[in-house]
Amino acid sequence: MKNQDNRESVEKDEMRPEYGPEVFAKGVRGKYYERYQAGTNLVLLAPDVRAAFPSDDAVNEALRMLIRLARQSVPEDGVETQSTASSRAV
Repeated sequence: MKNQDNRESVEKDEMRPEYGPEVFAKGVRGKYYERYQAGTNLVLLAPDVRAAFPSDDAVNEALRMLIRLARQSVPEDGVETQSTASSRAV
């Protein structure tokens, strides 16, 4: 009886065509498990952003540069002076 109910629910399942069995056949169970446990964040990039970077390292380096620039433009105490405000307005 339980197997019969399970088969019926599977038959009623409507999966989108782009998620066919060939997509799931290539999956690897636990591929990112260790990274997840280590606290690594996985981020999906939009196709146009992905096209601008040849590798993971290139993305990371660009983000590090952006962080450095952001830190230079705002004082460490977080208080914006007239000179920093006017330089950012340009």
